[in-house]
Amino acid sequence: MSRLKKENSILGQISNLSHRLVLLLVVPIIISLVLMLFYAVKYHNAIERMETATQLQTIVKDQIPESAWNIVSGRQTIQESGIYSTIHSVNESIDSITTAASEENSLSLTVARRTMQTLENYVDRIRDNVEAKVPVVESQAIIEEVRGVASLVGSMLDEYITMEINSTAKLSLSLRIGVLFSAVAEVLIILLALWVRTRTVNATAAAIRLPIERLEEAAASIAEGSFDTRIADTNVTELRNLTFQINTMADRLQDMMKKSNLDARRLRKAELRTLQAQINPHFLYNTLDAIVWKAEAGEKDEVIHLTSALSDFFRISLSSGADWIPISQEKKHIEGYLKIQQTRYRDIMDYEIDIPDEIGDYYILKLLLQPLVENALYHGVKIKRGGGSIRVCGKVQDGFLTFSVKDTGLGMSPEQLADLKERMKKGQPSVSEGNGGFGLVNVNMRIRLYYNQADDLMIESGPEGTTVSFKVPLRTREEIYDNESVSG
Repeated sequence: MSRLKKENSILGQISNLSHRLVLLLVVPIIISLVLMLFYAVKYHNAIERMETATQLQTIVKDQIPESAWNIVSGRQTIQESGIYSTIHSVNESIDSITTAASEENSLSLTVARRTMQTLENYVDRIRDNVEAKVPVVESQAIIEEVRGVASLVGSMLDEYITMEINSTAKLSLSLRIGVLFSAVAEVLIILLALWVRTRTVNATAAAIRLPIERLEEAAASIAEGSFDTRIADTNVTELRNLTFQINTMADRLQDMMKKSNLDARRLRKAELRTLQAQINPHFLYNTLDAIVWKAEAGEKDEVIHLTSALSDFFRISLSSGADWIPISQEKKHIEGYLKIQQTRYRDIMDYEIDIPDEIGDYYILKLLLQPLVENALYHGVKIKRGGGSIRVCGKVQDGFLTFSVKDTGLGMSPEQLADLKERMKKGQPSVSEGNGGFGLVNVNMRIRLYYNQADDLMIESGPEGTTVSFKVPLRTREEIYDNESVSG
């Protein structure tokens, strides 16, 4: 995306500034000229309409009554007087003015146009009397009516002229206001241009200064070890190549650090596998002693039972070196462990495993539950007077596998719980104190490493016992990474 940015050199930005200033100054001038031309055209049209109305007044009030008298007195014929063509010309002129005038001013013109029809009717009567050779004395009354109607039309035209003069005066006032507004706008535009000039100059300086500051900050950040630092592409041509080179350097350093971290993770996993492979000699010796004791007592079924459980326990513990096993095997592993331990602690320990067979085909990191069960036995149930019970639960919830190991043992004090959580937070693998077990800290570390998640073991402890739970993503055999080994 950054490649598509428009590149600007310093000279280009200065050129852009000059263009903006010219645009700011020229546009208001053009607007003022258009505004003044608009008012000038309207003013000119209004003057033309008033001149036409004044001319029509003379024709209607003087020329038409005089022509009518000449017809009645016999001085002119209808055709010679041209009175009808005069009336029609006046009507057309009034119609033209009415169309161009505003609605407010055209009312008197409309009345005048209708009155002209009455005037034409009187002329028709004069024509009929002349054709019938009616005496002049009888037509004189019609001549008076013609003069009266003509005077009325003239008054209507005079009223229109008065209203048009008032409208022109308002137009003149609007023109003055427009000119004043344009002058104020010009001043504001000049101030705006000065502001734009100052702002653009500052922006131009920032366009040069900020990329340089970013380069300095990025170089300092990379020097401190933040290899994911990248510099946004700049549109300043002179700094573009330098920005690209620094980002390329950061990419290469980040790749090297990722490789180094990956090697460190692999080394840590190897260390954890070494701890995981260590066999608890006390557990093995005690189990063998129990088998011998049962054999001497002639309890053949118990010997078979213990030997089978011990065989399953170590077979799954080793799993041919595999890291991932089905949940069904992990369940069988803790069942073998608890069967053996129940033989030794029959009077003080009960257990329950609630892991449905439906989730048995999902894969889980090996030896996550057994260390938690061992911890519940040795640090909870065993040291409590009267013993207690251990309950192991597993289920699928919201796309995660959720497990919990709950005991009704002695529990931990707040200080012990805080110390354990602190050791888990530091992520320092350690063997459980006094029993050679793999330990909660180590289980927590393995979950972080293999599942690449930040969630720790969740531990709740009190006088009623301790509950340790965790959740990990659902994984099938096909979803295990290629570099991780799986058990069938």
